[in-house]
Amino acid sequence: MIQAVVLDFDGVIVESADVKTEAFRALFAPWGPDAAEAVVAYHRRHVGISRFEKFRYAYREILRRPLGPGEEHELGERFSALVEDQVVAVPLVHGAREFLETAPMPLYVASGTPDAELARIVARRRLDPYFKAVFGSPASKAEIIRGILGTAGFDRTTVVMVGDAWSDFTGARDAGVSFVGRVPPGTASPFPAEVTVVDDLRSLSAALVGLGER
Repeated sequence: MIQAVVLDFDGVIVESADVKTEAFRALFAPWGPDAAEAVVAYHRRHVGISRFEKFRYAYREILRRPLGPGEEHELGERFSALVEDQVVAVPLVHGAREFLETAPMPLYVASGTPDAELARIVARRRLDPYFKAVFGSPASKAEIIRGILGTAGFDRTTVVMVGDAWSDFTGARDAGVSFVGRVPPGTASPFPAEVTVVDDLRSLSAALVGLGER
């Protein structure tokens, strides 16, 4: 029996993956198209981790220049300004509303979006009543899941993480919980072959039942 489900936000609950990609491209465009595309490529390989980790990598490995705390904070503010309203406006993933309304177990969010920004977006979309708690960065996915396990006292074998990125899978693995991947139609799965995947949230309930019966 599944006691709790932890969901990533971008690409799992809302169709916002492209919003974040284009924000990285716009933010680094002043450094030239090659630099911007290199940052975008890194972002795509590391979807789900904190944007600040990506900024630090971009400055260290791509731009080859120092990134001070003030400039890093300014980048974060500019990134938030680029994405927040768009993430509020994009459609929900198919089946998300129905799943949130009918799930019989507590639901949590574990996202790479900064904590305060994530809370604003969830509230603005009026999704907060569906979640027991909402967690963002700087905590990693594994740290968030371990915190949920410790606070709520769930048996880790009864908790499932649902994500669309490799960082979600490794966070679930490192925390010792089960995992379901969201892979949109026509997209190659980044996950090992044995991982249960769904096209969208319309089939998530059935996938959870299957995991609970193993």
